[in-house]
Amino acid sequence: MAPTKRASQADIAEKLGVSVSTVSRALANEIGISEAVRQEVQRVARMLGYRSKHPPLAGKLDKRAVAFVPLNSAMGSLASFYHGIVEGMRAQAEQAGIALDVRLVNEDMVTLDFVRRHVAKSSADGLILAGIDPDDELAAWAQEAGIAIVLANGSDPQMRFNSVAPANFYGAYMATKHLLDHGHRKILHYTYHHRPTIRQRRRGFEAAIADCPDAVGTVVISNEHSSRELLAGLMAGKYDVTAVFCWNDGVAVTMVETLLGTDSPLPAGFSLVGFDDLPIAGIASPRLSTVRVDREAIGRGVVRLLANQLDGDLAVQQLEIGLTLVEGETVHTLA
Repeated sequence: MAPTKRASQADIAEKLGVSVSTVSRALANEIGISEAVRQEVQRVARMLGYRSKHPPLAGKLDKRAVAFVPLNSAMGSLASFYHGIVEGMRAQAEQAGIALDVRLVNEDMVTLDFVRRHVAKSSADGLILAGIDPDDELAAWAQEAGIAIVLANGSDPQMRFNSVAPANFYGAYMATKHLLDHGHRKILHYTYHHRPTIRQRRRGFEAAIADCPDAVGTVVISNEHSSRELLAGLMAGKYDVTAVFCWNDGVAVTMVETLLGTDSPLPAGFSLVGFDDLPIAGIASPRLSTVRVDREAIGRGVVRLLANQLDGDLAVQQLEIGLTLVEGETVHTLA
């Protein structure tokens, strides 16, 4: 007799006529699911013999946390980036026995009063900020109130909070060196002057340029020059460069056709590199060369640090997740 198929969350969702996400959140005892739905999901799970791949370490979920994810990023070009982080957080929270309430928020609304209200409403003793940098007022309140804060895809230069981010410096160094290894010596880095994580990418670019005696790096800030203006300048020969390294894939993909298309006036061998390896990088034609970020590993790392802090470990850690180069088809060797 063939072995009985193990029940899945999809089976439970189909039985109840709800989404798999609802089932996942109910089984993880997340905040935001009604008690009636939670009990019904758990009843059907028992009936079908469902077993979690990651059973909670503790029988009772007495630890609660709220995760704020920026709405604009989650709906825009970075949607898949933050989706991967959230999936990692949810999986690790289920394993660690933490009730996690994930909320999409307008980043401009994340004031101290906003955070206070949500933390109080959720009875949370932990807060995750995904892609949101806390201001000094919020930082001071969290430290005084004893609220554990972990930054996801962020870092705190003052070392007040635990954080997990890609190894941005080394990833940018890797991307720039890839261009240097293909003979490029005049490289432009298009970046965003705002978040500490993105500034690390600029530093990695500058370090790689500095390590190559005959290389010249040009930095263009998006806050000062739009991508449309940059493209116009490149096409008009304003910048004496043979390659562009963009701070993320979302921006880089918008440049592929203009810079590398058949109608481009730029010289043969002109190259382009992005960062993150979002799905759009694989859809681009030619396939964008980029640096892959393990988004799920970021999410899991965030919850592990949060669990440690809730257990009394007050040592601040800034975890960096390793990156890998995706060679793609947009980097060419100069003759």
